[in-house]
Amino acid sequence: MTEKLTEKIAKTEAEWRQQLTPEQYHVTREAGTERAFTGKYWDNHEKGMYHCVGCGAPLFESETKFESGTGWPSFFAPVDQQNVSEHTDRAYGMTRTEARCARCEAHLGHVFPDGPKPTGLRYCMNSASLDFKPKE
Repeated sequence: MTEKLTEKIAKTEAEWRQQLTPEQYHVTREAGTERAFTGKYWDNHEKGMYHCVGCGAPLFESETKFESGTGWPSFFAPVDQQNVSEHTDRAYGMTRTEARCARCEAHLGHVFPDGPKPTGLRYCMNSASLDFKPKE
């Protein structure tokens, strides 16, 4: 059973900058995107859990990760739908669905309707927003 996110986490920008690397800060706090095929998890095939780099919330299990060919880690479902919040993103002249950590509001990536069964969704995430913990 996964941890339920009950408490929101709020920090000052200075606290986030102290905790995160510059790339993690840019991606999670400024809704940035890492370049395709450069993140540390796009080609990770280990078994385990992907957590939020900002607050440690469990987000995605390796069993839901799939090869999307996009160069970013892609998943067909979060570990618990309550752990990932979705928001309309109208940046760059297009409308997309942004995925954020429900606990700390970290930008994770975007959700697209072109994933595999059973959900048909592709949670296209930035490695910089994730922290992978292998199964023991």
